[in-house]
Parts: sequence; structure tokens; C-alpha cells
Amino acid sequence: MKRLLLGCGVLLAGIAAAQVGPSATEAAAYTGLHAAARRGNAAAVADVDRSWVDTRDGHGRTPLHVATFARQLDVIRALAKAGANLGALENDRYDAVTIAAVAGDEATLAVLLELGASAKLTTSRYDGTALIAAAHLGHDGVVRQLIQAGAPLDHVNNLHWTALIEAVVLGDGGARHQRVVQDLLKAGASTQLADRSGRTPLALARARGYTAMVSLLEAAGGR
Repeated sequence: MKRLLLGCGVLLAGIAAAQVGPSATEAAAYTGLHAAARRGNAAAVADVDRSWVDTRDGHGRTPLHVATFARQLDVIRALAKAGANLGALENDRYDAVTIAAVAGDEATLAVLLELGASAKLTTSRYDGTALIAAAHLGHDGVVRQLIQAGAPLDHVNNLHWTALIEAVVLGDGGARHQRVVQDLLKAGASTQLADRSGRTPLALARARGYTAMVSLLEAAGGR
């Protein structure tokens, strides 16, 4: 258990380091579409040449990534209308949907999904998904949006964890993570997929003393 907790701490630190928006210095140096995206200038995007709509900064961020970090919804709509690639990955392999999911930004996520962005992409250095990221952070509203959008419930990342496993292993056992577990189970997430050591979500919840999660998983047929 001690090794598991240490590994979780390292993972959380890695995710925090990877999910980084433009710094103040980067933002101040932006020109063109990146500057417009950061500042919310949708009018500057409206008539842009399509060949420029997916230009990248030094971190591989397109204007859409920048607008998503900055929660500039009108710019996101304008970029989509101009033909922006809604599934573009920046250097750390995050797309706009995963950026919004990690931030717990339900409003921006709703706009992206409405515009046709996919909830099904494999993203991040962990070969995960937006759903896995939202589940482990306890963003229950985001989880519900992603489930509704057809996110893969049982995707296994390169740590051999699913969204359900991460909600247990990286969650705090509290109300939000309980709702995540409940929503995943209601949607049909597998209770039988196990981690690399053969531990199922139920076994992991028992090991962490998460009694509410244990009850939910037992009721769903977990073993």
C-alpha cells in the first residue's frame, strides 16, 4: 500500500506538470491568432486564412489549445468555424477536450463537444483519455458529460488503469469521487478489469478503506 500511495503521488505531480497553460511571459510574446485566442478576440479569428488556423507555439499549442486554457468560448467557436483541428495534440499530447476535462471546466467542455470535438481520443504521456483524467480528479460533472459524449468507459492506459480504477486509486474516497464511481458503474464500466497486480476496483477500494465505494462496487457485481 505504501508503494501504491507513493506511485500515486508521483503520477499526480507528473500530471500537474504536464497540464500547463501558457505562462505570462509566453502570453505576452504571443502575436497573431495565439494572441487573439488568449485575449478573447473572436473577431480577429473570423476571417483568418485556414492555413494559419492550426499554427503552433513553442510548446506545440494551437490557438484552440490557448483559447481552451483561457476559457475563451467565443474564440473556440470562431476557430471551429474557421476549420481548426479540434483533436490537435500539443507537445504533452493533450487535446482541447482533455485540457478542459483536467481543469474541471464544464462550460468549455460543453462547447467543444457541441462543436464536434471527440471524447474518444487517446491523450497524454499515459496513453489515457479525458475520462480517465476527469475520473481521477473527481470532476464528476465532466465525467457525466464525457460519458454522454461516448467516451470509452474501459480504456486501459499505460499504467494499466481504467477510469474506474483511477477514481479509486487516485481519488480521496469522498463524495465527488463516489459520484464518479457511481456514474461509471451506471454507464456500464467493467468492475472486473484489474491493475497490473491483479487488483480489481473493489479490491483497491477495500484496501484503501473506502466503504462507500466498496458498497457501490459490490452492488454492481464487483469481485
